[in-house]
Amino acid sequence: MDIFSFGVHFTDEESCRLHFKVQRDKQGVICHRCQGIEHYWLKNKLSYQCKSCNARVSLRSGTIMESSKLSFMVWYKTIFLLSTTKKGFSSKEIQRQLGLKRYEPVWAMVHKLRRAMGQRDDRYTLEGMIEADEGYFTVEASAHKHKTQKAGRGSKTKNNVMVMAESTILEDIDTGKVERQARYFKAKVLTNHKVEGTDQTLQKAIDNDDSIVFTDKSTSYVNIADYVDIHISEKSNEQTTKETLKWVHIAISNAKRNFVGTYHKIKAKYLQLYLNEFIYKLNRRYFGEKIFDRLVIASITANGH
Repeated sequence: MDIFSFGVHFTDEESCRLHFKVQRDKQGVICHRCQGIEHYWLKNKLSYQCKSCNARVSLRSGTIMESSKLSFMVWYKTIFLLSTTKKGFSSKEIQRQLGLKRYEPVWAMVHKLRRAMGQRDDRYTLEGMIEADEGYFTVEASAHKHKTQKAGRGSKTKNNVMVMAESTILEDIDTGKVERQARYFKAKVLTNHKVEGTDQTLQKAIDNDDSIVFTDKSTSYVNIADYVDIHISEKSNEQTTKETLKWVHIAISNAKRNFVGTYHKIKAKYLQLYLNEFIYKLNRRYFGEKIFDRLVIASITANGH
């Protein structure tokens, strides 16, 4: 959706609210009291009323907009900005674009949307041929590390991120040239740098039954063969980076370049949220205008807490 289409479809608060209701109706509303799925719509209350027990559910209830005092129009403009650019916007830039006085509500809104993106992608697992490797992302050191390492204000540290790419091998019939083509990606911050942490991350992210996983010969990957169909490891070198783990390293490089060019600083505890946004849009790089509605749906179905 380009800016002109957005301006035509979403002219005021009512048009945004109506679109949100249509999308929420498609997902279904569940009564928080009796779990009923049939409701009346109370237009004057902007709420659903359960046909079984008469309990009411507000339009925002159960979505990431619950408890937010920001208007539907502000949320929709933000969803538009986040979904229509590859690089994204910092919260400060979104505040400026929307002309809002307070930064904190904008920051909270954007992070909720990033969390919704991550939850949406967590519904799916990678399958088939999967590349896996780790990348180190520079982030602002936490207050705890400041104390333990006696680091100065604004000091930097690095967080280890597991990046996985679902790829397929395609052969050109005429030339016989074989290439890997990327499909879907995942990126997860590793809080546990031991083998168990790597194993847990991989097992949650992939379909373990019939997957073929490619890695380098890191000692972090010694158990992979125990829970996937085939594990192929190669010595880490330039050829491995360019061929066997090609798409993983392209994703890592693009993410780092994206972050440096867009954000002034990223705190370690929020790195996963920034990765959520990058991967969400990367996985939907061919969606075109549909990504706007998909992000609205993600904001409805995600757990906002």
